[in-house]
Amino acid sequence: MMKAVRFHEYGDPSVLRYEDVEQPVPGAGQVLIRVAATSFNGVDGNIRAGFMQGPIPVTLPHTPGIDVSGTIAALGEGVGGFEIGDRVVGFLPMAGDGAAAEYVVAPADILAPAPTRVPLVDAAALPIVGLTAWQALFDHAKLAAGQRVLINGAGGAVGGYAVQLAKNAGAYVIATASPRSIEQVKATGADEIIDHTTTEVTAALSEPVDVVLNLAPIDPAQLSALVTLIRSGGVLVNTTVWMPAPSDEQHGVRGIDLFVRSDADQLSRLAALIDSGELRVDVAQRVPLAELPAVHAQAAAGALHGKTVIVALTA
Repeated sequence: MMKAVRFHEYGDPSVLRYEDVEQPVPGAGQVLIRVAATSFNGVDGNIRAGFMQGPIPVTLPHTPGIDVSGTIAALGEGVGGFEIGDRVVGFLPMAGDGAAAEYVVAPADILAPAPTRVPLVDAAALPIVGLTAWQALFDHAKLAAGQRVLINGAGGAVGGYAVQLAKNAGAYVIATASPRSIEQVKATGADEIIDHTTTEVTAALSEPVDVVLNLAPIDPAQLSALVTLIRSGGVLVNTTVWMPAPSDEQHGVRGIDLFVRSDADQLSRLAALIDSGELRVDVAQRVPLAELPAVHAQAAAGALHGKTVIVALTA
């Protein structure tokens, strides 16, 4: 047996239960991970509340936690390239059982070696948000050195990685942030910071940008206004997928909606950037597994700021 947090029905954070469950067994192509930590992502709350039953059909009872860091405890049939004891990170299949547990089964091909420069627990803060930033900038926006990029909502977890990755790629980075996160955004290396609580972004730019990355839950009119800041041939990448990305065909500006996907090669590259000191991992708080319901409640109340990791390791 092992401890896990599960919900047996959809609903508010009170449906989450810390309980004993059977330890899973890895099948062919899978590994068993002794979980160091998972992290909280906004989608976790939406899945628990029942808002994602169409795109992410989980089976109840369900264990949340899509990010994982930990050590390999057992290998399923046919798994090569890993050994028991290896430290790994991964973005787990969203419809399967997650890592809010002492052990989780994962497809071996989604896993990457964990970065060694940060504690294994903190590495759980990387997968989904790091991959979202990477895929937005490089897969979709095709960001290149010398380009100007506006990151709207740079104070969040994805924004922190996006600013750093864009700077590393040689771009000029303009970031929007609220007063609460301005110092943090400065620390990630943004060239210009716009306080969106006092300044209209559309009025603050001196010249157009090549890329806008929207990470903020803004209203459709504000999102459409961002398109006007983009030069001809540029791109707007939007991660708030309940609101389609606008485009401007007349001016050759494309709008792209980003649905993040698991990618072990990209995750390995992100881990390597952490180990070379080029990418910083910021963790706002570390919470024991048994207290995950309180984290969901914090998030539901809009009181969760920065990245929270959920620690499954017991002494």
